Amino acid sequence: MFIQPWDTSLDDAEWQTWIAEGHDFGLLSVNGPPGQAPVTVPTHFTGGDAGHLLIHLARPNPVWKAIEHDPHVTFTVIGDYAFIPGPWRAKAGTPPAEGVPTSYYAAVQFTCRAHIIDEPEAKAALLRRQLARFQPDGDHAPVAVGQAPYGRMLPGIRGLRLDVTDVRAKFKYDDHKPVEQRAGIADRLTERAQGLDAPTARQQRRRLDRMGPWEA
Repeated sequence: MFIQPWDTSLDDAEWQTWIAEGHDFGLLSVNGPPGQAPVTVPTHFTGGDAGHLLIHLARPNPVWKAIEHDPHVTFTVIGDYAFIPGPWRAKAGTPPAEGVPTSYYAAVQFTCRAHIIDEPEAKAALLRRQLARFQPDGDHAPVAVGQAPYGRMLPGIRGLRLDVTDVRAKFKYDDHKPVEQRAGIADRLTERAQGLDAPTARQQRRRLDRMGPWEA
């Protein structure tokens, strides 16, 4: 992931807060065997700090063979994205049609070493942690080895602990452009109100408040 100086995370707290705000679905990328393409799996995860991520997948998933071959993996989370038309980005005093379009987005990329979790109680503990995150009201049956319904399902899954070795975060919102232009684009996104325009505008305004102007 290429990161321009003006797109970098301001500090660890910025990307950690972004993850904690509900960006908890990403793409696991695993090196395939020699001569084969990488294996990729979209999935929810828990964690997101500088320590580790936890996920679980079905036992028949082809990712296991790839991880056993090479445990070095990448997990990528992307959100708050929008297409920005060229006229919105045209320099002051130039024809709008000369503006160059781009994409705005936030992305956090974790480089990890994967550890497979296959012991029944350890898998149950992983599921309990995930349910506490995603179903905090506790409106689910107990997750326990040998107890229905989850007990009989545990053999059909395997868990993964992804020990994070590096984190790269990117917040691409034209922070090298003049303040007035960036604020104007945020307003246009709010007015367009398609897809993820609203959260994209919020990210741009947040970065404006924190960073101030770059030299254009």
